[in-house]
Amino acid sequence: MTEAATAERVLDVREIPPYQRHEIIPRLFDQLAVDATMQIVVDHDPLPLRQFFAAVHGEDCEWSYLEQGPDVWRVRLRRAA
Repeated sequence: MTEAATAERVLDVREIPPYQRHEIIPRLFDQLAVDATMQIVVDHDPLPLRQFFAAVHGEDCEWSYLEQGPDVWRVRLRRAA
């Protein structure tokens, strides 16, 4: 696999208004290939977003916290199927 194929997008949304975050992040996730990942960086626990992904994508979206505050939260999303 090439480096370009394994590159992980890191999206820092701390400066993006919340209503735009909730449009951008799902759109980018929908573009991921199976087994591809992306990271989001936010200034709070993105629990509502996690609940959204669980409701819409179920087990097709794997969610893992890489960093859990108190000032920065970093989450990896993986498209399982």
